[in-house]
Amino acid sequence: MFTPAVRPLWLAIALLCALAASLSIVLTEFFNLHPCHLCIFQRLIFMVLTALALGGVLFGAALPGMILGVLVVATAGTGLGAAGYQSWLERQPADLGFSCVGVEPGPIERLVEWLGDQAPTLFMATGMCDEMGPQVLGITLANAAVVGHLLVIGLAIWALWRSRQQF
Repeated sequence: MFTPAVRPLWLAIALLCALAASLSIVLTEFFNLHPCHLCIFQRLIFMVLTALALGGVLFGAALPGMILGVLVVATAGTGLGAAGYQSWLERQPADLGFSCVGVEPGPIERLVEWLGDQAPTLFMATGMCDEMGPQVLGITLANAAVVGHLLVIGLAIWALWRSRQQF
């Protein structure tokens, strides 16, 4: 069975996450999209995942690398939840009144609002989570984020498994 070294797996995760974060920024500008709080939160998560995975590249199979790997799985799981929830919101009929905006802003909304004040080009939320954005072959950006997070989780678990064998 093919079992690659750990550092290339972490590098692949870092590159995938950097690509996802970069694409979200570029597509927002190119298509003049209005990202919602969940979109911006997922962008932030992909940025954090990039940094964590680069730590995995640095530490490899050593204990700090394994700790960072567990953080990658947990962070990608959080992103998967956000992307899955947004995908679900996009598919709900408008007349049912499902929305990501509540009476009181939650922790995600407060974080995104604060980040939007600090770096509006990267983190300003101007759209609604229940609005379906552009689709490619019936797949929305939120659906693509679900796939991306699942891929990151799978690769990270594989890297952790390889780290355990080498440790």
